[in-house]
Amino acid sequence: MNGVDLQVGAGEVFGLLGPNGAGKTTTLECLVGLRRPTGGTIRVLGDDPAVHTEDFRRAVAVQPQEGALFSNLTVRETVELWASFYPRPDDVDAVIDRVGLSDEGSRRVKGLSGGQRRRLLLAVTVVGRPKVLVLDEPAAGLDPQARERLWAVVRKHREDGGTVLLTTHDMTEATELCDRIAVLVDGRIAACDTPARLVSALATTSTVTFRAGSEVALEALRALPSVTAVEALPYGEGQVTVHVRTTDGDGTLRRIAADPVLDAKELDVTRGGLEQVFHTLASSDRRDPAGAPGKEV
Repeated sequence: MNGVDLQVGAGEVFGLLGPNGAGKTTTLECLVGLRRPTGGTIRVLGDDPAVHTEDFRRAVAVQPQEGALFSNLTVRETVELWASFYPRPDDVDAVIDRVGLSDEGSRRVKGLSGGQRRRLLLAVTVVGRPKVLVLDEPAAGLDPQARERLWAVVRKHREDGGTVLLTTHDMTEATELCDRIAVLVDGRIAACDTPARLVSALATTSTVTFRAGSEVALEALRALPSVTAVEALPYGEGQVTVHVRTTDGDGTLRRIAADPVLDAKELDVTRGGLEQVFHTLASSDRRDPAGAPGKEV
């Protein structure tokens, strides 16, 4: 790691993004006391996580990508067991329902699918009503319906005043859930802000798509200063679908719509999103647009 400096507030969903090997899991392990940092200071809820106090273990819950569960216990017995470790646990049946395992309550763990096991891991993580919920790629391997349930659990935890720290490779998940995200590249914070502000600052290109006749001349579009690429793909019946990459989406869209020679049909514009931000930061030496690398946030 290289000067990672973060502050995450109560009631915030904070995401860590980055390519494999960037340091996301190492950061989480340091934050929950599974690894000691070689330098610097870490405080979670005012405590040093490396001390492993009883209060810390109850206040901070971690859902890893994989976890050991008792294979011969049922789903309900498993959640009840974890609930017994906490002084004020959540209602077991409510938690099981929240993660979408009500129909599997009497099924033994060894009979669960991979996605169901991940939902059970989430259930045992939240049943103790932790103040801080740490999730390492929680949606990996989940179907769309299970992912929506996961998001609902995260949102409820925030609504109840809890804090969530998660890692993800899913840009939709980061956009939908996170109040702020930090992008880690080579062990440093390359950028940290809200998803919307990062997109505004770093996703500088859009794609304009339209349908046209196969003989249409596209040289005038390629000559526009804002256009970085033009691609025409066969559509059939003497037509092509044209994709125009541009740094001025609105201006390019108006230019195409007003051109009688192009006679464009089915015009559409796709704005740059968080995925573009991720690729921009992961493939360059860019630093946080709001300040120096490693800034306190």
